[in-house]
Amino acid sequence: MSGGGNRTGGYRRAAPAGSRTPAALLVPALAGLVFLALPVAGLLVGAPWVDLPARLAAPAVLDALRLSLFTATAATGLCVILGVPLAWLLARTSFPGRRLVRALVTVPLVLPPVVGGVALLLVFGRRGLLGGWLAATFGLTLPFTTTGVVLAEAFVAMPFLVISVEGALRGADARFEEAAATLGARPWTTFRRVTLPLVAPGIVAGTVLCWARALGEFGATITFAGNFPGRTQTMPLAVYLALETDVEAAIVLSLVLLAVSVVVLASLRDRWLTAP
Repeated sequence: MSGGGNRTGGYRRAAPAGSRTPAALLVPALAGLVFLALPVAGLLVGAPWVDLPARLAAPAVLDALRLSLFTATAATGLCVILGVPLAWLLARTSFPGRRLVRALVTVPLVLPPVVGGVALLLVFGRRGLLGGWLAATFGLTLPFTTTGVVLAEAFVAMPFLVISVEGALRGADARFEEAAATLGARPWTTFRRVTLPLVAPGIVAGTVLCWARALGEFGATITFAGNFPGRTQTMPLAVYLALETDVEAAIVLSLVLLAVSVVVLASLRDRWLTAP
């Protein structure tokens, strides 16, 4: 009986169907992994590790880092102020042309960043649709300024926030909001006390992605704001400039951006990965 117990009570669970990976999928999957990992490995191997602390402490690197952190944070704040209500509008209301509005929101995702910079110039430049009026009325000039960097980064980064928050809103249980309205809560109170807590993880994820995208923005920034050290030269622009004069400095700046990317991916891991 003991042998029978071992056969019945101690049997191994059968592997689920499809658990074995076909070679036709495994080989290209590994090739894709190598293809993605090799550039990162090359960056790590080619880094001047001995001189890294001194190069990170260089004034040009610190200025670019400070400016990048400031502009990315300011752009993210602008995206949150404008993007969360826009996501709520797309997720919770129905109006004519909603599909067109959603398409317009996602245009910066597929639009070449340089084209986005040209579009910003045509709107906010001295002779642009709004730029001339802003300069004449308020004396405000946006191109080739730090504010211009913030606008360029916000333009390319906002879709990441809107898409994330809209998805969270669509996945949230609307019955809680309906219950709050039934109990007499005003729309703003319902949004502040019920909706925001429900979609807080989506807002956090979208905010982090938005900030990371703003930090890495290059094309729209250099087109709309230029590349002036201390004023508009962010980390990606500093990398581009350093490639022409000091390759090791470009590698160091790239390592900083790589470290930021790793931190962002690690912080969003629990949201992206549902399986242990």
